[in-house]
Amino acid sequence: MARRLSTGIDVLDRKLDGGLPSGSLVALSAPPASQAELLLYEFSSARQTLYLTTDRDEVAVRAGFERAPGRTETPDVRRVPSDTPLDQCQRLFRRLPENSNLVVDPIDLLETQSESRYRNFLNDLQNHLHNTGSVAVLHCLDGRSVPDARDLTEHVSDVVFQLHTEYSSDSVETRLAVPKFRGGRALGETIKLELGESVSIDTSRDIA
Repeated sequence: MARRLSTGIDVLDRKLDGGLPSGSLVALSAPPASQAELLLYEFSSARQTLYLTTDRDEVAVRAGFERAPGRTETPDVRRVPSDTPLDQCQRLFRRLPENSNLVVDPIDLLETQSESRYRNFLNDLQNHLHNTGSVAVLHCLDGRSVPDARDLTEHVSDVVFQLHTEYSSDSVETRLAVPKFRGGRALGETIKLELGESVSIDTSRDIA
């Protein structure tokens, strides 16, 4: 059985039988107007992280980490240029040391590139994660315009997290589903999240 690595959220780790298997490629699908970046902050706090941003400025991303409660360190944040995103991301992730994290936020720009090149990129990344015992999270924007290659992203990924947000007249409810989990057990129920300044999990249904 593959060694498990923490998601940065203790209750979620226990629900996943110890966390994510080392070497995992994870797709985190979430609406653009959600607080999904808080999950990325928690994940990045678990171990050394290379954070690749494809649409936001490096300074803005670093500032977000610095404002996050309880943060003592900021990950290595790199801006990926739009002209050669696959080449640049590949060059950067090949420097990943053992037992580390990679975040691509969001993955949409890479999904719009040549399908064959994007498929090769994912397979190369998966091999590198396996060889280094690391974990990567690809932030997938689930909005009005989803790239055609999203099916490929989720099919190749070992784990799929899906964040759902529902609105009512007096509340906003966010739930996390884990419908796919290679090397482990997919969750049979969703998890209610409280996304404020940080991530907490509603344990009222005794999910811990």
